[in-house]
Amino acid sequence: MKVWIDQDLCTGDGLCEEICPPVFTLLDDGLAYVKEGQEVLNNPGGAAQMAPVPTDLEDAVTEASEECPGECIFVEND
Repeated sequence: MKVWIDQDLCTGDGLCEEICPPVFTLLDDGLAYVKEGQEVLNNPGGAAQMAPVPTDLEDAVTEASEECPGECIFVEND
Protein backbone atom coordinates (compact mmCIF):
# COMPACT_ATOMS: atom_id res chain seq x y z
CA MET A 1 0.00 0.00 0.00
CA LYS A 2 1.11 3.55 -0.76
CA VAL A 3 -0.43 6.86 0.25
CA TRP A 4 -0.28 10.49 -0.83
CA ILE A 5 -2.13 13.71 -0.03
CA ASP A 6 -3.50 16.31 -2.44
CA GLN A 7 -2.61 19.51 -0.58
CA ASP A 8 -5.00 21.50 -2.80
CA LEU A 9 -7.89 19.62 -1.15
CA CYS A 10 -6.47 19.55 2.38
CA THR A 11 -8.54 21.47 4.95
CA GLY A 12 -5.87 21.25 7.66
CA ASP A 13 -8.13 19.61 10.24
CA GLY A 14 -5.36 17.27 11.36
CA LEU A 15 -7.52 14.16 11.76
CA CYS A 16 -5.02 12.15 9.72
CA GLU A 17 -2.21 13.11 12.08
CA GLU A 18 -4.36 12.21 15.11
CA ILE A 19 -5.28 8.82 13.64
CA CYS A 20 -1.85 7.84 12.28
CA PRO A 21 1.02 10.15 13.35
CA PRO A 22 3.76 7.83 12.02
CA VAL A 23 2.51 8.47 8.45
CA PHE A 24 0.89 11.92 8.50
CA THR A 25 1.99 15.34 9.74
CA LEU A 26 0.83 18.94 9.50
CA LEU A 27 3.43 21.54 8.64
CA ASP A 28 3.61 25.28 9.33
CA ASP A 29 1.62 25.95 6.15
CA GLY A 30 -1.37 24.27 7.84
CA LEU A 31 -1.48 21.41 5.37
CA ALA A 32 -1.01 17.67 5.83
CA TYR A 33 1.82 15.70 4.27
CA VAL A 34 2.87 12.07 4.33
CA LYS A 35 6.06 10.87 5.97
CA GLU A 36 8.41 8.08 5.10
CA GLY A 37 10.08 7.29 8.39
CA GLN A 38 11.19 10.66 9.77
CA GLU A 39 11.32 12.32 6.33
CA VAL A 40 8.37 14.59 5.48
CA LEU A 41 7.58 14.32 1.78
CA ASN A 42 6.74 17.94 1.10
CA ASN A 43 8.86 18.83 -1.91
CA PRO A 44 6.66 19.18 -3.90
CA GLY A 45 4.03 17.09 -2.07
CA GLY A 46 1.00 15.66 -3.84
CA ALA A 47 1.13 12.52 -5.97
CA ALA A 48 4.83 13.09 -6.63
CA GLN A 49 5.41 12.35 -2.96
CA MET A 50 3.84 8.94 -2.49
CA ALA A 51 4.94 7.04 0.62
CA PRO A 52 4.93 3.30 1.24
CA VAL A 53 2.77 2.33 4.22
CA PRO A 54 4.17 -0.14 6.76
CA THR A 55 1.92 -3.21 6.93
CA ASP A 56 1.08 -2.65 10.59
CA LEU A 57 -0.23 0.86 9.80
CA GLU A 58 -2.43 0.02 6.80
CA ASP A 59 -5.67 -0.04 8.83
CA ALA A 60 -4.90 3.34 10.42
CA VAL A 61 -4.05 4.90 7.05
CA THR A 62 -7.28 3.55 5.58
CA GLU A 63 -9.24 4.98 8.52
CA ALA A 64 -7.54 8.36 8.12
CA SER A 65 -8.44 8.36 4.43
CA GLU A 66 -12.08 7.56 5.19
CA GLU A 67 -12.37 10.16 7.99
CA CYS A 68 -10.65 13.01 6.13
CA PRO A 69 -13.12 15.90 5.71
CA GLY A 70 -11.22 17.21 2.68
CA GLU A 71 -11.14 13.78 1.00
CA CYS A 72 -7.53 14.54 0.12
CA ILE A 73 -5.84 11.29 1.19
CA PHE A 74 -5.33 8.83 -1.65
CA VAL A 75 -4.47 5.20 -0.97
CA GLU A 76 -3.07 2.98 -3.71
CA ASN A 77 -2.94 -0.75 -3.12
CA ASP A 78 0.00 -2.64 -4.53
